[in-house]
Amino acid sequence: MELLLPNPANSPPLTTLGFLERAATAYGDSPSIIYNNISYTWSQTHRRCLQVASSLTSLGIQRGQVVSVVAPNVPSMYELQFAVPMSGAVLNNINTRLDANTLSVLLQHSESKLVFVDHQSSSLVLEAISLFPSKTKAPHLVLIDDEKDSGSKNPSSSVGFLDHYEGILEDGDPKFKWVRPKSEWEPMVLNYTSGTTSSPKGVILSHRGTFIITMATLLDWSVPNQPVYLWTLPMFHANGWSLPWGMAAVGGTNICLRKIEPSVICRLIEQHGVTHMCGAPVVLNMLSNSSHLEPLNRPVQILTAGAPPPAPVLGRTESMGFVVSHGYGLTETGGVVVTCAWKKKWNKLPLTERARLKARQGVNSAVFTEVDVVDPETGESVKRDGKTLGEVVLRGGCVMLGYLKDPEGTSNCMRENGWFCSGDVGVIHPDGYLEIKDRSKDIIISGGENISSPEIESVLYSHPAVNEAAVVARPDKFWGETPCAFVSLKKNIDDELTQKPSEKEIMEYCREKLPHYMAPKTVVFEEELPKTSTGKVQKFILREIAKAMSGVDESSCALG
Repeated sequence: MELLLPNPANSPPLTTLGFLERAATAYGDSPSIIYNNISYTWSQTHRRCLQVASSLTSLGIQRGQVVSVVAPNVPSMYELQFAVPMSGAVLNNINTRLDANTLSVLLQHSESKLVFVDHQSSSLVLEAISLFPSKTKAPHLVLIDDEKDSGSKNPSSSVGFLDHYEGILEDGDPKFKWVRPKSEWEPMVLNYTSGTTSSPKGVILSHRGTFIITMATLLDWSVPNQPVYLWTLPMFHANGWSLPWGMAAVGGTNICLRKIEPSVICRLIEQHGVTHMCGAPVVLNMLSNSSHLEPLNRPVQILTAGAPPPAPVLGRTESMGFVVSHGYGLTETGGVVVTCAWKKKWNKLPLTERARLKARQGVNSAVFTEVDVVDPETGESVKRDGKTLGEVVLRGGCVMLGYLKDPEGTSNCMRENGWFCSGDVGVIHPDGYLEIKDRSKDIIISGGENISSPEIESVLYSHPAVNEAAVVARPDKFWGETPCAFVSLKKNIDDELTQKPSEKEIMEYCREKLPHYMAPKTVVFEEELPKTSTGKVQKFILREIAKAMSGVDESSCALG
């Protein structure tokens, strides 16, 4: 048997790009993309992607060079998830809500050669390009205008743009032989982290890694053939958790959505018979608090991840008819690699208990090697008691190749013992299920006690008047740190509440449900909490506010 070695017939490079060819063959006449009055079939999507890939190579884009995209969930954004890597280039999706300075830094850091720009972000990108040093060559720009018929091959009338997207597409060859990776370890995508805890880092994922995470998502979420998927998760966030490629693999219908609006989501679910959608817990909270969304006529599967979802939010969402699946992953893993694998016997439990169990992150995906929680000092696994805190570490085929131009940052998290260190703090329950407690930077140490901010946030979310909540450490001369709660209230408070709760009432509510040392010592009311475009609360901003408040003697205050 030692002579039976890998050969070209049994070891072609793994890549998700072949899913598009399969979809065009198996589901050619079925709808691939629907957006407002636009509709494409899988045959059309396959052809359009080949045309764009062809044009990129004609423009001189070479294997391994970076092509960026600044766009929301519109059809061209979906197509570019295939078209850019099919040209041999590395795809870089960029957050549409970045400021011009940050965007300029990312474009320079990635050495992007060409940027596809949604028309609503055109002025932002032009400003970002203007901030380039005089000796730095700026990338070419292509304008995406999904609102108009921009199929002309003529250069865009917008100053600074090479052409429209449709013009680039029409110049391409629909029979283009797409550039297959020479090795499955070749870089395929470059994603920058959200920057919720520090400066964004450039995460590089290989063709192999994206293939594995896509298979993991489809398997663990039990996605059937030809689902109807509503794009409530930004594709620029970890490539939409690998689902652009996943939907091609199963011949799904992609319902594109430019921005999150509960009333529009409600209409699209009913109009198109949506079966699946994804979103951060903030999306679940928005839907469960919306007056536009009635209880669903049919179940809709919704996958949530990105932050520990409060159990009250999970409970409210499921009571409306959504079937919530919960998982955990990072930009560095390309998507969700840990899921709360559901057990049938749990269906018999009360709603509140089901929500508590589902709030846990769960176990490693069937195609992801291993997850553990270890003592950061010794590297040994912590006790499986649901109480002992440690750092979450991961090992699997979809872990990133590393951070772009950052060998020190890469070595800090990719340890020689074979683990990727996440920086997240968690526990392992007696049944082996992981539960994230906090980011390592977010753990509050008060009087020697470790306090998990999500535990306090879960209690805050159970208050009938609270819309959003986030808890951070506030420096304290006596205790070292104390919990500081930032809260936004619902706009339409229930009739039984005669007035908005005061800071003191919020604190007393928490004291009734938590050990007193865990209850917030400060409550700050905000109209809205600062968040990334993917719905993660930017706690580093709140920590700065709490730090600035540390000289204030009052137990509470309000910010406009």
